[in-house]
Amino acid sequence: MSGLVLEDIVSGYQGRPVLHGVSLSVPAHGSLTVVGPNGSGKSTLMKTVVGLVRPQEGRVLLEGADVTRLDAPARARMGLGHVPQEANVFRALSVEENLKVAFEFIPARSGAGYASRLEAVLELFPEIRPKLKVAAGHLSGGQRQMVAMAAALMPEPSVLALDEPSAGLSPKNAELLFVAIRRIVEAGVTLLMIEQNTRLGLTVAARGLVLVSGQVRAEGPAPELLADGLMQSLYLGGH
Repeated sequence: MSGLVLEDIVSGYQGRPVLHGVSLSVPAHGSLTVVGPNGSGKSTLMKTVVGLVRPQEGRVLLEGADVTRLDAPARARMGLGHVPQEANVFRALSVEENLKVAFEFIPARSGAGYASRLEAVLELFPEIRPKLKVAAGHLSGGQRQMVAMAAALMPEPSVLALDEPSAGLSPKNAELLFVAIRRIVEAGVTLLMIEQNTRLGLTVAARGLVLVSGQVRAEGPAPELLADGLMQSLYLGGH
């Protein structure tokens, strides 16, 4: 199956668990959106996936390799791309400089050169092509998120993890951003996404997972979760 697998994860802070036996899997070229109410443990889940928090129990597998004890930089070198919710671009650098820094930090796993990799990534984000020479700090919030995702894709990661990509964006900008995220999914990038906007998040992914109080409350095809009226009323709010 490869991709990303979490097995019976217990994780939290200072010995106090926030996640209680969470398991999930995202097969290669698959997509999974994790949704749930505030305080459900979504942020802790993402930090555990990318190596910012070490689980107390359970395993994290990336492309079949056990990365549970590896830190975030090591997981990045092994092919885990991560776009954090905040501070995800160098605002003083141009868009192209952001992309080049990402490529130079971890060259493409396929061995592709910078120019060919840049062109491949820009095909997924045509909105930022005209902005290559513009400082990232001068872009709109949605455009900066696109730059952050494009930078994360420059090393050709095997799995891309997005943390609340629509946070702080206007409804219009969020809709435009998720058009780009859909292109990522359609290109076959393995995607794990934590998202506060349940409608947008579950519309682009193949599968969804509902996290409540640090436990998996439901998992299944994203359209089915989105259409489940009881699930919406109990856990997913009005988004």
